[in-house]
Amino acid sequence: MERLKRAMDRARAERQAALSGSAAPQRQDKIATVSRLEPAQPKPPATDVKVDYTRTATVRIDADELRERRIFLSDGLDPVTDAYKVLRTHVLQRMRANGWRTLAVTSPGVGEGKTITSINLAISLAREVNQTVLLVDLDLRRPSIGRYFSEGPTLGISDYLTHGTDLADMLINPGVDRLVILPGHDSFTHSSEMLSSPRVVQLVSELKGRYEDRLILFDMPPLFAGDDVIAFLPYVDAVMLVVEDGKVSKAELEQADHLLSQNNLIGMVLNKAEPLGEPAGYY
Repeated sequence: MERLKRAMDRARAERQAALSGSAAPQRQDKIATVSRLEPAQPKPPATDVKVDYTRTATVRIDADELRERRIFLSDGLDPVTDAYKVLRTHVLQRMRANGWRTLAVTSPGVGEGKTITSINLAISLAREVNQTVLLVDLDLRRPSIGRYFSEGPTLGISDYLTHGTDLADMLINPGVDRLVILPGHDSFTHSSEMLSSPRVVQLVSELKGRYEDRLILFDMPPLFAGDDVIAFLPYVDAVMLVVEDGKVSKAELEQADHLLSQNNLIGMVLNKAEPLGEPAGYY
């Protein structure tokens, strides 16, 4: 835990240095909990965003097969997709109210559902007609998003970082309009050092600069699995915590809140609280 605290101090210093050297407007004061956010002031409705994919590979996945793995491509009326719509609304309100475009998703520990939550939230966000969405697998130790959308290995962030593969050659569209996915591919043992490397900073800058209307979700490693999340937080606008019901102790939850609230923690998703396993709440 002491290592996380030291990494947190380092990340905070890097974040302040990045902000002071930027011409972007000063952000609002950081918040400790979602309840302290001011009510959102939604932007006027934008025109429908149409995307024609040229270099981005479009893959077609069996929706029923994905549904068995808790990924919901269809926009049907059921408790699970409704829950993600509610989560989408909360996230959009807070992101738009603050002019934020990048969101990191993490969890206290392994197996709490952060990746599935990231994927389903990205799909639900892409169904909004006002923006495009990019989902990035930055769990460099255990990349898994690509396996949901391809039967074989796919190029991903590891190829960009180690071989200089062009970003456009790694992106895939899973058959959902306005959604693009950047898989992870191979794993890294020195993941925290890689996440704070100049190459990753360049990647994030490139992703942000491609489309002004794009929301970017980063599926991160678990918070307490190392200092990966803390190392990367200076490069994103906000962070969301996915918590499995009954798995995390009160002390762990308070520690997670303490670490993340310094980096615009927009809320916590209570996951696996119902028999179907849908996210049961957002706080």
